[in-house]
Amino acid sequence: MERVDEQGGSPDLVQVLVVDDQAPFRDAARAVLARVQGFELAAEATSGEEAVELVERLRPEVVLMDINMGVMDGLEATRIITMNFPETFVILVSTYTEADMPPAARTCGAAAYVNKDELSPRVIRRLWEAGGDPAWRGSLA
Repeated sequence: MERVDEQGGSPDLVQVLVVDDQAPFRDAARAVLARVQGFELAAEATSGEEAVELVERLRPEVVLMDINMGVMDGLEATRIITMNFPETFVILVSTYTEADMPPAARTCGAAAYVNKDELSPRVIRRLWEAGGDPAWRGSLA
């Protein structure tokens, strides 16, 4: 885990936790977030377990969650986070096409899914302002 801001950052900015076991993606996500006005990187985690612990401690508004990680994958971590902290907005990020997505991705409580290649400041802002992806959430039934 790489801590960025122990105090949780500015209360006026949307706090974001980036969760991925691959440093290159964490680097890319950090660069994208730096370009989203009103958003701030609160912390980074390298596993689902760390993500759950950091959400409990820091209460970020947004979590960018990789799906494939070690013992606790992103889907299980998202399920725990959204069950215990329903105000937390989780966006799944991975290299899957939506057609190849694990079935549990649609039912884990995430607000949206973004392919890693499509993660951009515009996409993050649009999803935040819309409260997620209605088509994604609509598929939870």
